[in-house]
Amino acid sequence: MCCRYWTDESPELREIVEEMNRSPLVRKWQRTTAVKTYGEIRPTDVAPVIAPNRYGARAVYPMKWGYSGRTLLLNARTETAAEKPTFREDWAKHRCIVPASWYFEWEHLTGRDGKKKNGDKYMIQPKDSAMTWLCGLYRIEEGLPVFVVLTREPGEEIRFIHDRMPLIMPEKLVDEWIRPDVKPEELLPYALTEMVFEKTG
Repeated sequence: MCCRYWTDESPELREIVEEMNRSPLVRKWQRTTAVKTYGEIRPTDVAPVIAPNRYGARAVYPMKWGYSGRTLLLNARTETAAEKPTFREDWAKHRCIVPASWYFEWEHLTGRDGKKKNGDKYMIQPKDSAMTWLCGLYRIEEGLPVFVVLTREPGEEIRFIHDRMPLIMPEKLVDEWIRPDVKPEELLPYALTEMVFEKTG
């Protein structure tokens, strides 16, 4: 389950942030909350997200992490998003990419008493990649965009940390993923699962 990620002030992310800052939505969000650009991004933060504009072209918008409901929804399972009423329409037509340098996950351990507890915190990103393109869904709530991150079964290297990982696309498929006329199921075989990781404080 992805519930934290990090954005470095890298050339790739600076370009994305600069485009987001040109969006009128930045000023709308700033009436009630800060828009984050770099550093650790947490649930309910507003951060840069790549999604299609009204003409279907790639654009960057400030979006808040989490769908409102009885509880705040941060993630959607890739395996069931097409069937769940909460996510079905967005899976079909409202897909986005959350640009990150890496994401964080806490090792899930089972104690002697059988209870689950958190272990070490890890920073994780795709092998041989400076960027992590997290796949997500988005919708509009009260006139402003919000997003969730899609999750899937983990790659073998990180299965010991957690039984889920974000759905991550290679950079060359970012534009395909967000296109409303593309069937997302056709892109799933290209998702990245070979990760590198490091313990962090």
